[in-house]
This record gives sequence, C-alpha cells and structure tokens, in this order.
Amino acid sequence: MMKTYQSIFLIWAFLLTGLYAEAQDGSYAEAHYDKAEYKIPMRDGTKLHTVVYTPKDKSKKYPFVMQRTPYSSGPYGEGNLKTLLGPSEKMMHDGYIFVYQDVRGRWMSEGKYDNMRPTVPYRKKGSKEIDESTDTYDTIEWLLKNIQNHNGKFGQWGISYPGFYAAAALPFAHPALKAVSPQAPIGDFYFDDFHHNGAYFLSYWLATSVFGYQHDGPTDKTWYSMVNTGTKDAYQFFMDMGSLKNADQYYGEDNFFWTQLKENPDYNEFWQKRSIIPHLNEVKPAVMTVGGWFDAEDLYGPLTIYKTIEKNNPGTYNTLVMGPWSHGDWSRERGYQQVSNIYFGDSISTWYQKNVEAVFFEHFLKGPADGKTNLPEAYIFDTGTNEWRTFDTWPPKEAVSTVYYPHGNGKLSTEAPKGNAVSSFISDPSKPVPYSPDIKFNFTPRKYMADDQRFAARRPDVLVFETDILDSDVTLAGEILAKLMVSTSETDADWIVKLVDVFPGDTPDHNRVQEGTHLSNYHMMVRSEVIRGRYRESFSEPKPFVPNQKTEVPLQLQDVMHTFKKGHKIQIQIQSTWFPLIDRNPQKYVENIFKADDTDFIKASHKVYHDETAPTAIHVQVLK
Repeated sequence: MMKTYQSIFLIWAFLLTGLYAEAQDGSYAEAHYDKAEYKIPMRDGTKLHTVVYTPKDKSKKYPFVMQRTPYSSGPYGEGNLKTLLGPSEKMMHDGYIFVYQDVRGRWMSEGKYDNMRPTVPYRKKGSKEIDESTDTYDTIEWLLKNIQNHNGKFGQWGISYPGFYAAAALPFAHPALKAVSPQAPIGDFYFDDFHHNGAYFLSYWLATSVFGYQHDGPTDKTWYSMVNTGTKDAYQFFMDMGSLKNADQYYGEDNFFWTQLKENPDYNEFWQKRSIIPHLNEVKPAVMTVGGWFDAEDLYGPLTIYKTIEKNNPGTYNTLVMGPWSHGDWSRERGYQQVSNIYFGDSISTWYQKNVEAVFFEHFLKGPADGKTNLPEAYIFDTGTNEWRTFDTWPPKEAVSTVYYPHGNGKLSTEAPKGNAVSSFISDPSKPVPYSPDIKFNFTPRKYMADDQRFAARRPDVLVFETDILDSDVTLAGEILAKLMVSTSETDADWIVKLVDVFPGDTPDHNRVQEGTHLSNYHMMVRSEVIRGRYRESFSEPKPFVPNQKTEVPLQLQDVMHTFKKGHKIQIQIQSTWFPLIDRNPQKYVENIFKADDTDFIKASHKVYHDETAPTAIHVQVLK
C-alpha cells in the first residue's frame, strides 16, 4: 500500500523551511539576483550541492546568509530561481548573498544521510571525521575563497530541521560565522518531534518515509514513497493497525529510521549522542533563537537551546523570540495570525521579520556588530492578552513561584488539600482519548495545540480540575512542572497533563471560528505534555510500576506566556491516552512497546492522589 505524495511533501517542506510565501512574485529575485550551483568538497571528499544567489548590483560587498536543508535546495537548473530568497522578503530586498545547501546524503548532495548526525566532540588536526559542524565550516571556507563581492561575514538560519543545522553550526564555528538564528530547531529527537518524554509520537508516523530511505546518488527527484492509508480517519487507521509491530507491513528493514525507532525505545546512547544540547559550549556567533508557542513539532528545541547557550556562554549575544505561531508561521504572512480557533492579531509575522529578524542580521553582518541591537533579551508574546512583552531574562526573574493543587472535588486552587481524597478513572487502550475533535489525517499535527478541549473534558477517562471564575488576571510566565502522585492497577501507564483556559459563556465568535464551534465556554489548550510512566525516574532505565502503589511522576511541561483573564477559569486535565497523537501504552509492562503483541493491551484503573502529606501539584511561575 504505497503511493507517492510528492506534492504533499513539497508543500510540507516549504512550510517547514520557511521557503513558502503566499502570493509571492518571483520577478524580484529574477531581476536582482544571479544564481549558480556548485559541488563543494568536504574534508572527506564528499561533495555537497550548493546553490548561491548573488545580487546583480556589484557596487558594494554583501554578507552571506545560508540555509542547510534536508528538504531540497531546489529548484535546480539554470534559470530556475526561488521566488523568495532568505528568511523574508525584506532581507531579499536588503541584499545578501543567499546560500542553500542540500545536506549530506539528501537530494543533489553526495554521501550518506544520518538523522541528527552526532557532533564530533573533539577536533583533531588533519582528521577526516565529519559532522554537521565540519560540513558547515568547510562550506564557509570554500565560499569565502570562491565567491566574489562578499564582505567576509556569514549568517545562518533555518526552520525545523534546517533550524537544527543552524544550531549544529555553533560548536567549533568558523570564525566568519557571525550570526545564527536557529528557528523551531530540533534540539534532541527524543524530546522533539518523534518522542516526548519517552512516548512515541504516532502522529509523525507518516513522516518516517521522508527520513528513513537512503538514495543511490544525487537526485532531483523524490526517491521515497508515502504510505497510502486508504482513509482520512487517522484514529480508525491506527486502531485497525493495532500494535506498532504491525507497522512493519508498511516500513521494512530498508527504512533505516523505522528500524532505529523500533530498536531504541529508551533514551540510550543512540539518542543521546544525537542531541545538540550538550555541545552548545564556547559559542562565538551571536544567536537569536525563534519559536512558536503553538509549535506542535519543536517547542522543546528552541527553549532548551536558548537556555543552554545562556547558561554555558555568559558573554555570548543570545536572545529568544517566542510568538503566537504554529510551526514556521513567522516565515509567511497571511494578514492575520490564528491557531485553531484562536485569533492573535494581524501582520504579526511581518512585524517580526522587519523589526526583529532583519535587525538582528543587519547589525551583525552589515552593521557595527557590537551587540547594541536595541532588541531585548527576550521578545515574548502573551497568548492571553495578544501583546508582545519584553524581558531581560527568560524565564522572567520577577515571576513568583506558585503551586496550584487539584482537589478531589474537581477544584483547582492555591490552597493545599486536606485529608486524603483520590480521583480515579479507567483507562482502556481499546477506546483511547482522541487528541483532537477533528476527524482528519494530518501529515504532521498543528492546530491541536490551541484546540477546544471540551470534547475531552466530557469523557469519564479524563480528570478535570478548575479554579473558580477569576476575579483578576493571572499571568503565567515561565516553566511548568507537574508533580503527579498516582497509582495504577497494572504495571505501566502514560500520563498527560493539559493546561486549559476556559472562556466565559458570553465570549463572542470572530469570523474565522471553525464551523460547529463557538468561543462561548471555549476550552483553549494553552500547554500540554506527556510522559511515559516507565521513565519517571530515568529516561534511560525504564521501570515498571508496582500495582496500586502510590508513586510520584514528575512531568516538565514546556514554558508558557499566557494571561488567564478576569472572568476566565484555569483548568487542568489529566488523562492516560492521547490518540493517535501518541501511541498507546499496553499498560502491562513490556520491554519494548514497539514490539508489543495486540494481546498485551489491557484496561487499567488509575488514581490521582490529593493527600495533604504528598499531594498532586502543578508548579508554575506567576508574573505579578
């Protein structure tokens, strides 16, 4: 059941890499830029296909701005130009030498592809060892020597996987690399995209084709095929598939990525050495990390990369931008910005492109490069008030640590519970909680990050705790840690925590609300996360639950910047299935869930404890 979906892939790749722009006129690029294609040799002799766009105006020298990508540097061939060059239309008009490169083993480049290729931790003089940092270094060195009319300075940017390649250029960076902007970067494949805290993100299963097949040599044609699911109902498709071991009928051993996923369920050396996070030391270039609060694919990456560079490199120019975007929204302009049914304002992406992104690159590549950009340490969008906030640190140092406690009567408050109340529910893998009210097969999910959660709140296998109606605004700004005190009647369980903004009943609709939905009493998901319970103590060493034994499960959610307005309510939902966003946990401990039998999946009784001595607690940071 295989079918080529080349058009679907290309649209998806454009969205990921920021190359797609609505209603773009390609005439400007054709009129103002010349294009040339090169095969640039790396230190091991492998040649990487590189496309260079140089301004026709030779009256001044220009800096380079580069993107390295696994999603194609095309269009290929003489006379075929991109319609949009660089991160934005403004930067294309400002004038840079724009460079696009197919990474090793992809499209027109030679070599073998490796997902999140490990960084070589040490550099030996004369060594032929390669990683993404050495490939970037060698590319810059060649371009400086072989391209005319440059000013000797390099910038790099990328969104999603290209964002990882931007971050991967930071260790042992070339001296000419002055400004790097990792945008929605993958930081660690075990916590971004395909995994979240040990749970496999089934919603990316289709994308396994994109990353799992090698090609025989340079090609400008798609060399892999996408699975034809035969239905638009993802929930039904994956329920019919059953255990993940049954997915082998779609992905054989020739899909090396599927094999890697199956054989490495734990956070072992295979995944650890692919993380860029441990290598972000002695960072020399200026860094501006960009992310979206509703990025369903890479939210861990930008926040963790920013915080790690900030911690390890106190003298480095390092800033963060977090906007009201889903994956890559900041690279394109629709006139309005909306995620699911929530509207955030008009021309937010264009404002960012002109007043933040372009300023960053201009300063370090064309300007004084002294770090005095007039940009804040952190540009952070409040997704409850729909306004930008600026901070000297992130998380804000003025935020106050606060604890919200779920109570046995369904209340959520800052008062600790008394007594020993318990909330319980039955989790049935044969009827898992959907992650979205939509019946839709998403190539990768997006809108669920701000979806209405009423459909889940009304299920018996979802626990709901909410505050009274707020009599004043409450602004959460920073980190969220859920300390769950739980038990299960079996030996394994997943735990999902959702932070929800409950709107008042008199909230009016805007004209782009999804048909069949109203903002009256809308349950807006603000933040959510999952942990596979076996990894509660260590992601590397899983451990079964002791049946019916009270156990602490810590779950770190990603950061938030959201004001719960007066008249709204703060809600917490706790559940154990989230389908088919994540795969189902059999709830009976098995060594490798990718190899579980269909008969391993069983019902379990789960409990959440509100004991006054060791209660379930949600730790947040409140901005007064």
